[in-house]
Amino acid sequence: MSWLVIERVGIKPYRPRYQAIKRAFELTLCILLLPILVPLALIIVVLIRLDSPGPALFVQLRAGKDRQTFRMYKFRTMHHNIDRESHRSFMKAYVNGKIKADDASGEVVFKPSHDSQVTRVGRFLRKTSLDELPQIWNVIIGEMSLVGPRPNVPWEVEEYQGWHNERLEVFPGITGLAQVRGRSGILFDEIVQYDIEYLERRSLKFDLQILWWTVASVIFGKGVR
Repeated sequence: MSWLVIERVGIKPYRPRYQAIKRAFELTLCILLLPILVPLALIIVVLIRLDSPGPALFVQLRAGKDRQTFRMYKFRTMHHNIDRESHRSFMKAYVNGKIKADDASGEVVFKPSHDSQVTRVGRFLRKTSLDELPQIWNVIIGEMSLVGPRPNVPWEVEEYQGWHNERLEVFPGITGLAQVRGRSGILFDEIVQYDIEYLERRSLKFDLQILWWTVASVIFGKGVR
């Protein structure tokens, strides 16, 4: 698939049967996992509160399907009440394709460096992707899916080029094709290309594959933030 030209006709139309099956599967899976996830979440809350002052949860407004905004939940991984303006400037430039690769170290990462602002527990949560665990609630109440494009904040969406909006045609996901292909090491245009590839190929089988690849990525440390 070309990285420069998007063919609108390649996107699969809305399929009620697939959407219903996917929703039922995700809701059932989330409910079945709750007896394991709730105690784990409580342990993480305690660790976060012991590690640094501030709330355990980080709540942020995100743009979901059809640009509908919702409150997305994450475990807090950074110190409380820090200045986020530099992060905002970086991400706007990233979405606009103005951030260039600096691979002098041999590792290309398109993320702002705020190591001093990340807590000790936060580093572990990010490495294992456990900071995303509270989004299970977003899935249960129907604001997100397990698999789909990662949701951006509204001010990032304002920087979208026209074709970037294709990724807003489905519910955002906790994980997605771009995440298992290496989200931190690719340009935003490439992330959108992977999201559109997901839209073209989406099926319950493909969703299950991405979930499996996500587990493998976390275990082997590839394709995660």
